[in-house]
Amino acid sequence: MALGRAGPALALPLLLPRRPAGSGTTAAAGSPQPPGAVVRVPWALRQRLQRGAQRRRREQGEAAAPRSGKLLLRSRRPELSQPRWQTVGRWEQPPLVSAGWKHRKAYGDYFQLEPSQEAAPALQALPAEAGQGPTFAELGLQPVLLAGLERLSIGRPTAVQRLAIPALRRGRSALCAAETGSGKTLAYLLPLLERLLGRPEAPAEAAGPAAPRGLVVLPSRELAAQVGAVAAALCAPAGLAVRGLTGGGAAGGLRRQLRAPPPGPAVLLGTPGALREALRRRFLALERLRWMVLDEADSLMDESFTELLEEILAYAPLAAGAPGPAGPDEERTQVVVVGATFPAGLSETLAKFTDVGQFVTLSTQSLHRLPPHVQQKFVRLKGRDKLPELLQLLKERPSSGGAVLIFCNSASTVNWLGYILDDHKIKHLRLQGQMSAAARAGIFASFQKGDVSVLVCTDLASRGLDTSSVQLVVNYDFPDTLQDYLHRAGRVGRVGSKAPGAVVSFVTHRWDVDLVRKIETAARKRTGLPGMDSINKPPPKGG
Repeated sequence: MALGRAGPALALPLLLPRRPAGSGTTAAAGSPQPPGAVVRVPWALRQRLQRGAQRRRREQGEAAAPRSGKLLLRSRRPELSQPRWQTVGRWEQPPLVSAGWKHRKAYGDYFQLEPSQEAAPALQALPAEAGQGPTFAELGLQPVLLAGLERLSIGRPTAVQRLAIPALRRGRSALCAAETGSGKTLAYLLPLLERLLGRPEAPAEAAGPAAPRGLVVLPSRELAAQVGAVAAALCAPAGLAVRGLTGGGAAGGLRRQLRAPPPGPAVLLGTPGALREALRRRFLALERLRWMVLDEADSLMDESFTELLEEILAYAPLAAGAPGPAGPDEERTQVVVVGATFPAGLSETLAKFTDVGQFVTLSTQSLHRLPPHVQQKFVRLKGRDKLPELLQLLKERPSSGGAVLIFCNSASTVNWLGYILDDHKIKHLRLQGQMSAAARAGIFASFQKGDVSVLVCTDLASRGLDTSSVQLVVNYDFPDTLQDYLHRAGRVGRVGSKAPGAVVSFVTHRWDVDLVRKIETAARKRTGLPGMDSINKPPPKGG
């Protein structure tokens, strides 16, 4: 019999309970159903019944994971969780938790990337290669540098250090790319200091400008202070003077920063603005420069630094075609570009001053990949719910849970959030680029010492700074780019960290969801993040 006209009817056998005689119920046609009758169920009704059955199965299965084994991705909806053993093909589009996150009903949903290994990728052993060894001594470093490493309590080299030290010791100009927190600072300082020790030179004139033999260009005063402390510890046993040059003061301050006992500073670390000012005022000369490092290249290529960087490169004695292990060349300056990401336009900038085509590229296998040893959680929230979620996260965190970094996308949000934390009696520090030099001085150093365990900051604190005490990163504002996400996530689980740590990201805007989908897809496929800029070296120039 027909029950309705919602769609084409399908003939389905349906077992009906036998009705007792005299119940008063009759069929639609007025006669009882014969045994074994076929009931025609409309298609629309069948679909509703199937959806209801599926919903009940989901509700009943929420308490238990639908798949056995450890998880790679844990979802609020268990059917979207992915176990470690499951693989996703290169061209396959996996089901995404974040697929529906642009809908208003998605608020409150979340997923979490579970750690798939305990140690950082940088600490895993690499296959043996020519000229590489398991210890710093076997890499050929001089005893004075080994003594400096002992003062820093540094044991065995990391992956990027084993890769870079032999190449840079041979005088090769290089593009050195490795994941954040992998030990890139020592990867370039050790071999370059080794070269200075192996080729002593006559001291510069005492009355002339400072003339260092090594120069490290860094994007921020905090990073310059941090790298300067490492360089000073390495150079002290060798008797090499190290100086830092940062701006924010008068010309007399620049001259005082460059002052050093004869024969003057052997290694100089500075920010672009201060270096250009010192060069223009002739407090600084680069004629004796043996090597130059551009650290955190993606930050140095920001539009606020590009013009300054080009002017500094113009002062250096860079010779096209010079990179390589050729014979002694007094005009040659070894150039090393370092970063976790290389921005577009870097090759064009360097090509104005040197032959980028002859640079050697040094990169690790984990470059541009999500940190596999760090737990990463993504929560879809309304903008008004971010603050209560953050306050609950901070108040429930134990005092022994390590330091916390809270990232915002603007200085104004840092200040506003700081006032809210003050109202809730949560002790914290703030760090953002619009602060004066005097206000910024010492803030990050105080955070590193552990005087205060919460730092609210912009991306100023996401590049290069040593945050081994940090165990939680909160993206209060989701980062604008995938590069920024990698740098922020790299503040935890670093070489030297006591615990891998965790990252919690609040996803509020529709454009944030686009980035989250790319991150989730890369995590499920176990691939690098898409669209990461890399330097494209032009072919070597023909003779």
